Amino acid sequence: MSDSAMSAPMRLADLEAIDVHTHVHFSTRYAQSAEGGARMAEMKEHFRSDVLGMDLPGLAAFYRERRMAAVAFTIDTLGEPSEHAPTNEEIGEVAAEHPDVIIPFGSVHPLRGKGGAAIARRLIESYGMRGFKFHPSVQEFYPNDRTAYPIYEVLAEHGLPALFHTGQNGVGAGTKGGGGIRLKYSNPMFLDDVAVDFPEMPIVMAHPSFPWQDEALAIATHKAQVYIDLSGWSPKYWPPQLVQYANTLLKEKVLFGTDFPLFTPERWLADLEKTDIRDSVKPGIMLHNAARLFGIG
Repeated sequence: MSDSAMSAPMRLADLEAIDVHTHVHFSTRYAQSAEGGARMAEMKEHFRSDVLGMDLPGLAAFYRERRMAAVAFTIDTLGEPSEHAPTNEEIGEVAAEHPDVIIPFGSVHPLRGKGGAAIARRLIESYGMRGFKFHPSVQEFYPNDRTAYPIYEVLAEHGLPALFHTGQNGVGAGTKGGGGIRLKYSNPMFLDDVAVDFPEMPIVMAHPSFPWQDEALAIATHKAQVYIDLSGWSPKYWPPQLVQYANTLLKEKVLFGTDFPLFTPERWLADLEKTDIRDSVKPGIMLHNAARLFGIG
């Protein structure tokens, strides 16, 4: 795709893959400031990576070069917003400038309750959000907490997917006390209640759900509107039962995701070749399952 495609709508024929899990860490305003530019350059040098510290226009250009679309989001917190992070509104506005490659997701802290539902509705109706990201361990809530239900009601009304982090967390990993992150909130079994109570809201369980992989597989096979994204882990380390189900019962419900910039698509795809995922299943994982979920034709 060329830059002339920037104002064109997303078309399945133009895409080779849809990455359903990417993070936008920097606002464009911050990225274009002297302080932000220096910080981004510092990060790239420290981690020896060219992909850290992108704003959303940078992410759009990165994925356009690869003929891929990307679901992009930030994570809402109840405290003071980070100086460098983009807002939901920025993600919606910039995504509208890059509709050929960016699928914008909002983030509303579930414990905002009815107020959060009003925010979610505004983000959908005024900023074109196509789904919402929730992170139980970082946002410190159980997905089946009834406080969050007014937000889910808005998503169900619009038929939009909710993407939930599941399983162990990279945030705080290896530090004393895990940086205060409590893993219990991200047990996928709490999503079974949500799936029952909101059958019109598609649910995506993000990541191989270590140490609860079997629970995630049980929910995804039992609930028609529940999917699994394969982000955050190198494919060569996927649990064997996840590979088995991806090849069989869940072959139409597993989705390509990188957790970018944690993984680049190139790294993820190279490691996929080291797995026993069948060639016949790969087109669904990479593109067609997500295209059906988002109604991309």
